[in-house]
Amino acid sequence: MSNSSSKHPTEPTPASPRAKTKNWPLWLGVGFFGLVGVALLVSLANLMGSSEELPAGAAAPDAAPVEASPPADSQEHQALVTEVVDDLGREVLIGDSPTKGNPDADIVLYKFSDFQCAYCSRATTEVDAFMADHEADVLFVYKHLPLMSIHPEAVPSALASWAAGQQDQFWEFHDALFVNQADLGEDLYVRTATELGLDVEQFNRDRASDEAKTAIARDLALVQELQIGSTPTFIMGDMLIPGAVESDVFAEALNQVRAAQ
Repeated sequence: MSNSSSKHPTEPTPASPRAKTKNWPLWLGVGFFGLVGVALLVSLANLMGSSEELPAGAAAPDAAPVEASPPADSQEHQALVTEVVDDLGREVLIGDSPTKGNPDADIVLYKFSDFQCAYCSRATTEVDAFMADHEADVLFVYKHLPLMSIHPEAVPSALASWAAGQQDQFWEFHDALFVNQADLGEDLYVRTATELGLDVEQFNRDRASDEAKTAIARDLALVQELQIGSTPTFIMGDMLIPGAVESDVFAEALNQVRAAQ
């Protein structure tokens, strides 16, 4: 891919660059699985309306794996991410999202993810490998980015995982959804809740609640602020890491974020 001035047709156009930025590497030469790029076509109001009727959007297949070459606006996007991360601060960015690792760690790794995205599933293995070695050094935070225009189970699975989290079983439910990604649907959600020993009546109430929809909408509001439109996307500290990268990329990013502190 050449670094031409044209933008990828399915990525949101980042805001104009700001003066404050770091020269983070944007993974030139690092192979990562192709991003499922879509514009965020759906307003938060639509999400708040109903979890059963997904908003209409242009269907598109998942992208095939490609060699990474950052878009022409990658430096602008990094600058935007740096500003948003700095302006919002750690407490607001993490919010009530599911976390694992060291809550007192100086460095936070955020994953913006969709349970129906094949690359997000693949990335989970790499994140687990990285966190196994750095559990004491990093706090990992899961953020919902359901690509609802191309993944019909993206929102229902996100709501179901949130409901499982209300009974302290988010990560167990998360793992089950990715392991059984081909079977996402009502039967899987209820079966998984039952197998995990959840109160299924509470689980069903919670995933249909306004609180669940608000939680997903809050993540989507952050997604819009960061102008992220593809999954998976990671942010470590304020370093943007697009795509399903391997665990050693996270390790390299950790070293660079530490060095910049």
